[in-house]
Amino acid sequence: MIENAISHSTLAKLVESGGVRAAHVIGLAGGWGISVKCGRSVRPLAAQRGKVRLFSRLETAAAYLKGIGIARFDVDALGYDPERALRARPDRAASLKRTHAAAAYDKWFRSKVREALDDPRPGMPHEEVSARWHRKRSQLLKKRRGAQGIKA
Repeated sequence: MIENAISHSTLAKLVESGGVRAAHVIGLAGGWGISVKCGRSVRPLAAQRGKVRLFSRLETAAAYLKGIGIARFDVDALGYDPERALRARPDRAASLKRTHAAAAYDKWFRSKVREALDDPRPGMPHEEVSARWHRKRSQLLKKRRGAQGIKA
């Protein structure tokens, strides 16, 4: 966990109240980080788990800052290493395909359930269905016993 790191919600509140004096986008081995000057302290932007939040592209970091109300910032590319920049996770595409397939199946399944519930044909009473299955089960058991040579 990074000491004195600042969360997105805290940064947004500081920007809204005018407490941010300067913002810096800093090049790192894994991408681009953001630090902000609040009063006399400089604090890095944190991800959810307390690590420094990294942006894979400078444009994304700039859009983030502009989106929360910081239109002017410094860029320090000294530590940026394009060879070690964050790469998109290769398993992400497969995961998204599975998610979309699951959503499509869920939509199909729900439509079939709705179709069955909206069926205008009259249903059979429970007692009649139970009696039919009882007769069918008895027939199947007799057939099975006959095939196995068991007398009833």
